[in-house]
Amino acid sequence: MHSEALIATPINLGSSELVSINALVSLAESIGGIKLERKYDLAAPRGVAGRNSDNTMIQGVLGWQPGTPLREGLAKTYAWIEQQYLDRQAGKRTVKDEA
Repeated sequence: MHSEALIATPINLGSSELVSINALVSLAESIGGIKLERKYDLAAPRGVAGRNSDNTMIQGVLGWQPGTPLREGLAKTYAWIEQQYLDRQAGKRTVKDEA
């Protein structure tokens, strides 16, 4: 993506959906069809309860913000990575191999 208004200016291109780490892990488990073992260090410092992208800047500069829901974006990314892995296992060329 290119914009003269954003030369050398980093921006967030993320979902504005607020998600906790536990919810993100559950989402990844659901997409991958697996169940992970979770271990919690209750003595560790506590951070924020969740994360999301503040799209105020991109909306103000570009008049646009990402509209893909987190689940949909993660599912597409997972499918792409999985296909890259399977192709490489089968000896096929992958995106990295083509560069």
